[in-house]
Amino acid sequence: MTQGATKRTPTSRLPDGFGVRIDPRVRAFSDGRVLIGGSPTRMLKLAPAAAAMLDDGYLRVVDSRTAVVARRLLDSGVGNPRPTALPSTSDVTVVVPAKDNAAGLRRLLQALESVRVIVVDDGSETPFVAPEAGRVTVLRHETSRGPAAARNTGMRAATTPFVAFLDSDVVPRIGWLEAILGHFTDPAVALVAPRIVALDPDSAPLARYEHARSSLDLGRREAAVVAGSPVAYVPSAAMVVRREVLDELGGFDETMHVAEDVDLCWRLQQSGWRLRYEPVARVAHDHRIGFRKWFTRKAFYGTGAAPLAARHPGSVAPMVMSVWTLFACVAAATCTRLGAVGSAISLLVTLLRLRRMFTELDQPTRIAAVLTVQGFAGGMWQLASALCRHYWPVTLVASLFSARVRRTVAAFAVAEGLWDWFGHREKGGLDPVRYVLYKRLDDLAYGAGLWKGALDARDPAALIPDIRN
Repeated sequence: MTQGATKRTPTSRLPDGFGVRIDPRVRAFSDGRVLIGGSPTRMLKLAPAAAAMLDDGYLRVVDSRTAVVARRLLDSGVGNPRPTALPSTSDVTVVVPAKDNAAGLRRLLQALESVRVIVVDDGSETPFVAPEAGRVTVLRHETSRGPAAARNTGMRAATTPFVAFLDSDVVPRIGWLEAILGHFTDPAVALVAPRIVALDPDSAPLARYEHARSSLDLGRREAAVVAGSPVAYVPSAAMVVRREVLDELGGFDETMHVAEDVDLCWRLQQSGWRLRYEPVARVAHDHRIGFRKWFTRKAFYGTGAAPLAARHPGSVAPMVMSVWTLFACVAAATCTRLGAVGSAISLLVTLLRLRRMFTELDQPTRIAAVLTVQGFAGGMWQLASALCRHYWPVTLVASLFSARVRRTVAAFAVAEGLWDWFGHREKGGLDPVRYVLYKRLDDLAYGAGLWKGALDARDPAALIPDIRN
């Protein structure tokens, strides 16, 4: 942000006509006054008057009161936006950072025939020349400064209200921009990202795995982008932002050469802005499908956890759960009678504590039971994932000395992999056996990068779980 500039703060009042639809996975209790859902699971209590505003799970903003309720539904994660208007695509400039990928650039520009484009050539050996004058502007860094710096150069050269960042190895699908722009009718939204899918999903087994489980693909479900949630960030390979907000924030951190997109998302959130993930909008990515490049890239992503942990304490914790849920999960994982008893006692304590919170509502025991079961299931998944991904070096050493640990880890590795395959399976995709194998190699690479980054930084913060009371 330039010296003397006034930082822009988001306006949260939703415009009249804006709609909010309750997520279909949300459960309603007490005549709709208690909503449980979202990801991670949350509980929202509504006053009777607010609950009465919902018409078959839909709320339309018509005045200041409905605007307040709609904002609560969105911010709690139990509601999804349904905008009724959209800005013009003429309000968007596409910024493409590129280095030595002329073929990818030409392919991308063919798909961007109706919008203004700024290509930032980040020190390519052969300077890129625009295929046509006027619509496409080429700026050049004589020496490579990295993709974050290239994006900032393009953003500062743009004059439109919105900037779309697209990498040179992507191809947007028809209608991607229109599906995204509607979200900006919410004045508190600063960034929206599409779903990134595979450009060529069927060329090889690894390509089919990436089609289902790419680190860039955040899934089929729309969501708010919130640190600590399943959609904690969106990748800079494809995103649309409010230009002035990004400029005032200082743009991407040019000192970061990995995870700069995650850092940007979290800085926007800390400034009070909302971010959305819109999977209806799709952008295809030319995935790396050579094993060596794929494995190396996954490890590279892992090295980003340490600098993120230093900048955003607690945001990259491998596990986030209550101490009672952690105890229940660890006890259950021992696969012993004593562990089963300990787990049952811990879950009972959790249920009773939650029940006391809901005594004034209908069905307090049922609500507490739903939250307890969902918390335990989520905790077991987190534990299994962390043992196979973040903590695999420790898990490996422990397995060498204990047959029981080996059996437990093997069961976790298979069960977590199969559950992940079930949630991400695609038509014509990999069989579960090969999927689980690639998933474990994926985790092995990321975990290796994570430990390398932590050791290089001499900071274990990225490896410390967030355990709450």
